[in-house]
Amino acid sequence: MLSIGTRAPDFTLSSKQDDGLKLVTLSEHLARGPVLLLFVPMAFTGVCTEELCSVTQGLERFTNSGATVLVVSGDNPFAQEAWCKKEGFTLTLLSDYEHKVAASYGVAYESFLPQFNLGMGGVPKRSAFVIGSDGIIVHAESNDDPKKLPDFKTILGKLATAS
Repeated sequence: MLSIGTRAPDFTLSSKQDDGLKLVTLSEHLARGPVLLLFVPMAFTGVCTEELCSVTQGLERFTNSGATVLVVSGDNPFAQEAWCKKEGFTLTLLSDYEHKVAASYGVAYESFLPQFNLGMGGVPKRSAFVIGSDGIIVHAESNDDPKKLPDFKTILGKLATAS
């Protein structure tokens, strides 16, 4: 996993929004302020839904500091759109379908849920990065246990001081 003080790798990923497919670039959001970058393993799963419902319901806690919240999963953008509509998420979900961004941040499972022999390498671990507007990571956490949510209290404190 990338560590605090490291420059966050820039990326451009697709997002399906009401007005169609859009390309979203991290550096464009950093030009406006800090970014909370969340990685979630998979759409339509219980813990991922719980996490994103919680973030959506308390979104102003994150955006009051001028931050943008971006969510990355390995799902295709059409599945992400269906998930957002079903659950009422107001977050920007980004499709890392080829798992390149998860790999560049060091948060890709070698094998996701190996006990089920699913053959799903590259799935992102539940992870959170706070990236300052200068592109430097000021908070980084990643959980091997897909049921463990990020420490949002710490994240809020880091967003309050990120520039």
